[in-house]
Amino acid sequence: MSASVLYDAPGPKARLRNRIYTVIGSLAVLGLIVFAIFRLHDKGQLEPEVWDIFNNAGVRNKIRDGLLSTLKVFALAGVLSLALGLLLSVGRLSDHRAIRWFATGFIELFRAVPLLITIYALWVLILTYQKDLGVIGENASFWALVIGLTVYNGCVQAEVFRAGVNAVPRGQVEAGYALGLRKSQVMITLQMPQAIRAMLPTVISQLVVTLKDTSLGYIITYDELLFAARTMANNIIVNGENPITPVVIVVGAIYIVMCLALSSLATWIERRGSRAKTGIRVAAAAEPAEAPQVLDKPVSPVVPPTADSVTVAEDAASTEKATAAEGTTSTDGTADGTAPTGGGTAEPPEDTPPPDLKK
Repeated sequence: MSASVLYDAPGPKARLRNRIYTVIGSLAVLGLIVFAIFRLHDKGQLEPEVWDIFNNAGVRNKIRDGLLSTLKVFALAGVLSLALGLLLSVGRLSDHRAIRWFATGFIELFRAVPLLITIYALWVLILTYQKDLGVIGENASFWALVIGLTVYNGCVQAEVFRAGVNAVPRGQVEAGYALGLRKSQVMITLQMPQAIRAMLPTVISQLVVTLKDTSLGYIITYDELLFAARTMANNIIVNGENPITPVVIVVGAIYIVMCLALSSLATWIERRGSRAKTGIRVAAAAEPAEAPQVLDKPVSPVVPPTADSVTVAEDAASTEKATAAEGTTSTDGTADGTAPTGGGTAEPPEDTPPPDLKK
């Protein structure tokens, strides 16, 4: 039985209790689903003619146009929010105090304001100055939704990028400065590429939020998918009832498919990044060079000196000195130093060197 970091491993009674709670919870959820189906059947929302409205070409075209409008807003707001996020993250990491304060205040302000209020305020502002804004004024709801999504999600993406930049090891930054790179060069060539790669799954997850937030366009009467579904459900009557439930189910399924596709992309990128081989490839080791011939000879081991060996060496050195001193006292080359025969006293030659006692 292994223990977890957050809690101890459950024992036999706890496991039995967890199984009981799981069964009870599953039965409760299943009961709610069955109850909802019976209620829909009683209201006539499951009749075949109610669901037959989706065979109408006009209904399908309306859903298609709403889906294209949603994707158009999402594509433009997603690209602009990424660009704004990069700009704000660089500004917040700037060494200039004024730029850093402005970026921080902008991020904190629009992260705190609800997105719906931002979109509605922009819509009213654009409608107020519609004639002065030209193209933007002609498509007030479209640009209000795009700008609102860009500002809010750009602030969130800026914090994501800033976290990625701060996660880059400090040693790499210092190495860049040691090579003579400026702060902008270190940011562009060293920190930002690693930050984007590390935070790419989080960035895509925030893009999923951007896609879902496009549904707020129905508040300002922008003809996106949810607004198109609401219009159809209010204008179509089948068996004296508005087919609200079938329309909501179909449109909800479309949103779920789009969000799951983006989430799957984020998961795939994360797994691919974890399997990628990064770093500098190490070259294969070369063959060792031929050793010099001196090293080929066997080397006798070094034996530490002992007291006996030191005494013997000193006796040998004393004997050699005495022998050298006796050999140099003879002038005629004899070893015993006796005078030569033939009478007279032998005089040593003038060129005889003095005995070398230190030899």
